[in-house]
Amino acid sequence: MPPNVPSRFSDKIKHMNDDKRLKVYCDGGSRGNPGPAASGVVFINQEGVVVGEYSEYLGVTTNNQAEYRAVLLALKKLEEQGVLAADFYLDSELVTKQIKGEYRMKNPDLRPIYEQIKLYEGKMQLSFTHVRREYNKLADAQVNKCLDQYSTKG
Repeated sequence: MPPNVPSRFSDKIKHMNDDKRLKVYCDGGSRGNPGPAASGVVFINQEGVVVGEYSEYLGVTTNNQAEYRAVLLALKKLEEQGVLAADFYLDSELVTKQIKGEYRMKNPDLRPIYEQIKLYEGKMQLSFTHVRREYNKLADAQVNKCLDQYSTKG
């Protein structure tokens, strides 16, 4: 498995006041379902400035796995940076509604990731909103950049 695309966090994310929330755009994708997959996240401050972005190659997995892993990746990065409040925006209606408890979690392969995500809800102030794909282009670009980098190494 190739190394992850390096993360980029500006110093702005490290010096945020606890009362400010970050916007977090998450996306996951696989080329084929299942197929080579990646997750991407983009962090935006209240002034609308991108303060962090990250992508991760996942190997061969499903689109839903990649979507869930994007949320988990973002939560881990937020925790590392000491950010306690964030508003998540995802173009996966299924993942958004399952996390919010509006849909039941039926897939046993997704349940472990889902349960890890739920643990963060007790530590952070989080909201999850479904957005149309055109409003999630930055995170989608992170996914495709990672998948393109992986496919050129093959």
